[in-house]
Parts: sequence; C-alpha cells; structure tokens
Amino acid sequence: MNLFLLLGAIILIACIIGSKISSRIGVPTLLIFIALGMVFGSDGILKIEFEDYSTAEKICSAALIIIMFYGGFGTKWSMARPVAGKSILLSTLGVLFTAGLTGLFCHYVLKMELLTGLLVGAVLGSTDAASVFSILRSKRLNLKYGTASMLEIESGSNDPCAYMLTIIILSAMSGELSYGGILYSVFAQLAYGIGAGVLFAFLGGLVLRRVRLGEDGFQSIFLVSIAVASYALPSLIGGNGYLATYMTGIMLGNQEIPKKRELVNFFDAFNSMMQMVIFFLLGLLVFPSQLPNFFLPALFVALFLTLIARPLSVTLLLSPFRAPLHQQLLVSWAGLRGAASIVFAIMAAVSPSYGDDYVFHIVFCVVLLSLLCQGTLLPFFSRKLDMIDNHENVLKTFNNYSEETSIQFIRLEIGHNHPWVNQTLKEITTIPGTLIAAVLRGDENQAVIPKGDTILREGDSVIIGAKEYQDKDGIELTEKQIESGSRLIGKKLREADMKKDSLVVLIRRDHTDLIPDGDTMIQEGDTLVIYSAA
Repeated sequence: MNLFLLLGAIILIACIIGSKISSRIGVPTLLIFIALGMVFGSDGILKIEFEDYSTAEKICSAALIIIMFYGGFGTKWSMARPVAGKSILLSTLGVLFTAGLTGLFCHYVLKMELLTGLLVGAVLGSTDAASVFSILRSKRLNLKYGTASMLEIESGSNDPCAYMLTIIILSAMSGELSYGGILYSVFAQLAYGIGAGVLFAFLGGLVLRRVRLGEDGFQSIFLVSIAVASYALPSLIGGNGYLATYMTGIMLGNQEIPKKRELVNFFDAFNSMMQMVIFFLLGLLVFPSQLPNFFLPALFVALFLTLIARPLSVTLLLSPFRAPLHQQLLVSWAGLRGAASIVFAIMAAVSPSYGDDYVFHIVFCVVLLSLLCQGTLLPFFSRKLDMIDNHENVLKTFNNYSEETSIQFIRLEIGHNHPWVNQTLKEITTIPGTLIAAVLRGDENQAVIPKGDTILREGDSVIIGAKEYQDKDGIELTEKQIESGSRLIGKKLREADMKKDSLVVLIRRDHTDLIPDGDTMIQEGDTLVIYSAA
C-alpha cells in the first residue's frame, strides 16, 4: 500500500513537472501526460502492467464527469451568447456530419466493416474541451469574432452528441436496435439529459444561495456531489448523463452564488487533476510496441478527419452565417481530439456488442497525432490567419477570470492616539488610488456609509479599498518568531539588523496585528511578517 501511494505521488509530481516543460517547448500539456503514462507502462521504464479496460473505463468516465461539468461551470455565458447558435450547430450537426463522413471513409477506403467504421467516426466526432481550453489559456490566444467562445462552447457541449452516436451504433451492433428504438433513444437522451441538468442546476443554486454549509470546503464537496448526481440520475433512466452534467455546470456557473470565485478555483485545480488521471491512465493502458500496427490506418483517418471531414462540416454550417474564411479555417484546425474520444473508445472495447481493442488503438493514435500536430500548430495558424485580436483577453471567456480592477479591502483600527481621531473624512489625506469604503462603529461593528463630513471616532474601524495586486509572483512573505534571548528584543525596527531589501510589514503580538513603523519596539514573542523581493 505504501509503495502504491509513493508511486502515485511520484506520478502526480512528474505530471506537474511535465506540464511546466510542455509550456516551454510549445507542446500541449495533455500530450505530456500520455507520454508519461507510456513511459511508466508495460513497455516503459517501470513496467507497470495495466490491461484492465473495464477499470480504466470506470475511472475515466468518472473523471470525464468532472471535466464536462467544469467545461460548463467555467463558461461565461455573457461572452458566449453571441456565438452560441453557431457553437450548438457545430456541437450537434457538426458532430453528426464529421462522424458520418469519417465512418464512410473508414468503410469504403480503409475497408472496415460499415458499423466498425461508423463507430470510429462516432467516437472521434467530438472535439476535446480539455485540450482546447488548455491551449487557449496557456497560449493566451485572443481570437477575433468571438472565436474563442465559439470553440469553448462547441468543445464543451459536443461530447454528449458523440456519446449518443456511440451508444446507438453499439446497440445496432448487438442487433437490438430498431428505427423506433433509435428515435426513442435520441428522445430519451436529449429530454432526460436536459431535464436533469435544469433540475440539478436549480436545486444546486437554491441550496448554495440559501443554506449555509459551514466550512468553505463543504461547498466544493456539495458541488462535486451535484455534478455526479446530475450524471447518474439521467443515465439510470436512459438519458444522456454527460449532457445533463454539462447543462448543470453551465447554468450553475452563470448564477450568482456565494463564494463563486473560490469554487471556480477549486474546480480549476480538480479539473486539472482529472485530466492528469485520464491521460496518464490512457498512456498506461496502451502498449507502445503495438502502435506501429495501427499507425498507418490511424494516420489516414487523422488526415481525412483534419483536412476533409472537419473543414467540410465547418464550412457547411458556418457559411450561412457569412463567417470569414480565415475564421472557418481556424475553427476547422482547432478541432482537436482528446479524452472523450478515447474514453468512448474504451467503452466500445468493453461493450459486449463489440469487445475489441482495434478501435481503441486507432483512436489513441489519432488523438496523439491531433494533439501533436493540431495542438502544437494552433498558435502558429492563429497568427498566420490573422485571427489574433490584441484588444481582447481570452481569459474573459472563462468564469474564473478576475478583472484587473478587482478591489482588495483592508481594515484600519482608529486607536486613542491615531492622527485621524475626531477628523472628518474630507480633512484626511489618503494615498491616491485608495478609497475609504466603510466605517465600522460600536461593539456590533455597525456600518456607516462614509461621506465627506463623517467624523472618525476613537474605536472606529476604517475599511479602505484599493486596486488588487494581481501578479503576486514578485512578493514573498516570511515569518520570523522573536524568541527569548533574541538580540532583536528591545530594539526599534529602524535599529534592527534586517536582511537587505526586506521590510517588516506586520507584527503579530498577543493575538493582535500591528502595522509597524521605524519606532516600533520589538518584544519577546512577537512574530515579524517580512516582505522581501522573490
């Protein structure tokens, strides 16, 4: 058990280091996770034996729930609304056209059986939200015409359609599907999925707004539970769980809920971990020595998918909107394949209707080629097609974007000898760029709306607002405990021999925080909070 835990920790650390390396060399981070899985796997260094498709399908499906939920939760609808119609067409009809064309190519050119070819097309029909989001954010691709939002909505919402096609084709392979069964399956997947998504988004938002869940972490746990439940319930009754999860995420993410920023930050980290798990596990599952047997047909599928099927679908659906040609070309190139495609391929491998790993290996190779070529070259083509908008910020399309004008509040106690006692606010000279936002008065901290003639009294607390400092990488705060016998005891701060280029910004004394000056005397038991350049 301890060895297993140690190995897990090493793998996570390796993935984190790999993500840093990938950003420097310009390779998509998710490709590094796959490569690490292959290195650790049966043909790699540690020779970890893992061939359990059934277990991999369960783990990856659970991780995909979080990825799908966060794909919706992190989407800022106000930015996406103008291009939502185009995105939905791409995520529905676009998936259908792309899957159909790819399936026919596999059948007539690569000589696969018709249903096998259509199965390959179905599992490759959706673009990968994790890959698209990662590249847009890390490369800061500020694209014209709302293209970033279009790609975000499309890649976040097209997995349910690909999942539905995969289920229908697997049912057809079993011989248990009639035309009436197909119609009911489509109806059930859409109706139950959308209905469950709306229901859980409403209930989740209601609880978060009206019920105090205690510690901050309980909100995050509650939201994870909502995401899982929104998938499980419709799945039990024949609905599309991934559609429900995405609907729940996008509706909850665009509601006014308490501590939303903290929730987004939690899911941002949790989502990254789920991506690591999926792509590492997929790399672990595959045998690199076997990939050459599947590389050639996978290469043909990838070329057809990237250069013919996807562009034809995009042109057919975006041309009626008079979308510029260079936008259509970029949207075509940005159709990266990723986690969902491989997860659906694993589903096919464990399904009694198919039960073969042929499609899995083909899809795995296609995903590798897609991430390596399309993902790596996406920033290059964005610039060559003149699609970069230097007046936009791609991070604004995500709900965890913090405006540059975010306000940071500090509390200043007005003591007996404070120079502001008995002065009106208009008489006080404050630092330019700061604002006295509130005055707290009395034992119950009653808030007083500050005006120019408001007089500050002894015992008041003044709340001062200022523009928040966003880039905190240049700040390092350390603590120094003043213990018995320290040479600093009894000295004024100006007399203390402190480290060069450092400043004592706070002294914690007897459970009280003091803002020091040069005359502040250091006492035994003090904790000095020291700022120094990082």
